[in-house]
Amino acid sequence: MADLFRLSASEAAARIREGKLTSEALVRSCLERIDSRESQVKAWVHLDRDFALAQARECDRSASRGPIHGVPFAAKDIMDTADLPTEYGSPIYKGNRPAADAACVALSRAAGGVLLGKTVTTEFASRVPLGNTTNPHNPAHTPGGSSSGSAAAVADFMVPLAFGTQTVGSVIRPAAFCGCVGYKPSFGEVSTQGVKQNTASFDTVGLFARAVEDLALFRAAVTGFAAKPLGAIPVNELKIGFCRTMLWDRAENYTKTFLKEAASALAKAGAKVSDFALGKPFEHFEAMGRRINDYEFSRGLTWKRSHHWNLLSEFQRDKLSAWLNVSYEQYREAEAVLEQCRRHLADSMKDIDLLLTPSALGEAPVGLSSTGDTSFNLLPTWTYTPCITLPVFTGPSGLPVGIQLIGHRNQDHRLLEAAQAVYRVFSKST
Repeated sequence: MADLFRLSASEAAARIREGKLTSEALVRSCLERIDSRESQVKAWVHLDRDFALAQARECDRSASRGPIHGVPFAAKDIMDTADLPTEYGSPIYKGNRPAADAACVALSRAAGGVLLGKTVTTEFASRVPLGNTTNPHNPAHTPGGSSSGSAAAVADFMVPLAFGTQTVGSVIRPAAFCGCVGYKPSFGEVSTQGVKQNTASFDTVGLFARAVEDLALFRAAVTGFAAKPLGAIPVNELKIGFCRTMLWDRAENYTKTFLKEAASALAKAGAKVSDFALGKPFEHFEAMGRRINDYEFSRGLTWKRSHHWNLLSEFQRDKLSAWLNVSYEQYREAEAVLEQCRRHLADSMKDIDLLLTPSALGEAPVGLSSTGDTSFNLLPTWTYTPCITLPVFTGPSGLPVGIQLIGHRNQDHRLLEAAQAVYRVFSKST
C-alpha cells in the first residue's frame, strides 16, 4: 500500500503486530505526508524526524509493548515532553525543555506509541485568536481550537492519533470542524499530570482519531483499560435523548435540520429517540461555568502577568481585568450551581443511554481570527460526562458538520460502543 499514512490506527497496529508492516515504514509515510501538506495546514510546532524514526526502529526491534505498538501519535504543545520543546503556545516558554513527559505521553510511549511531534495550540490552550493553523478542507477557514494542530493533523492524514485538551470545547469543536472523530473523556479519566493547567475544575485530556475503534485503542493505552474490540450494540437497543440544549437558537438553521435528520435516521434504524430537556437547574449554567473558567485561569496567570506582561497576547491583557474581578464568593456560588446541574443531569438520564446534540453551531467559520463558538460543548465538559463527535454531515460550504453524543459519567467504554453503532447507521446511508 503506497499511502500508508491513510491507515487507521487500528489497521496499522494490526499490521505491525502481524509482521506485515514496520513502524519505520509507517512513520516515514506520515513524515512524507507532512512534507507535502504542512506548508498549507501548519499543524506542527515541533518535529524531530530523527527522533521519530529512532523510536520506530526500536519498536521494530522489540516485542509488542502495548495496544499502539509502533503507531505514531502527536501531542498538543501544552503537554510536557522530555525529548521535544514544550512552549505552551507562548513566547514566555520559548525553547522550554521539561525534565519529563506528561503522564499521557509517557503512557502512550510505554504502550508502544511513537511520539511524532508537537502540534499547534493557542496560548495556554485558551480562548485567544488562533495562530497560523488552517482547516485542511479549506485553508480560508479555521480548524477550531485550542487543539488546532492535533485536529488538523489527524484529519489531514499526517498522523493517525493525537492528544488534545478540553476545558470548554477544545477537542470536540476542532474535530467537528476538521472532520475527524474527537473524544472528550469523563473528567479525570486520563491523567493531566504534566499538562499545562488552564482551569483545574474542567481540564480534560482528549483524543483525536479517524475511527471510533481507534479511540478505544488509544484510550486503552492511556488508561490501562483492556484493549479489546468494541462490543456490537444493536442500534435498536439504544435509547437516545435528542437534546437541543439551552442554546439551540444559536445553531445555524442547517445544523438544526441536520440534527433532526440524524434523530430521524436513528429512529428509523430502530433506536428509541425521544426529546430531552435540561430543565430549570441549567438556566444559569453557561454564566456559572464561564465564571469558574475566568476565576481559575486568570489566577493561574499571576506569575506570567507579574514577570512577562508584554509577552502575553493582547487578548489576554485586555481580558484579565474582567476575569480577575470574579470574587471568591462568586466562584464558590458557581461551583455549587454546576454541581447541582451534574446531579440533575445524572438523574434525568437514568432511562436513556446517550444524548444527541450538535458538536458546534455549524461549519468552521471563515478566517483564522476565531476558533469558533463553544456553545454546544459546555454541557458535557462542565457536567464531567464523556462525549464524542462524529463527522456525519457536509455543510453548505462543503465543510464537515458533526453530531455530538454524550454518555453517562464514567461509562466511557459504553459511549464508544454506542458511538460505533450510531456511526454505522450513517456510514450505511452514504
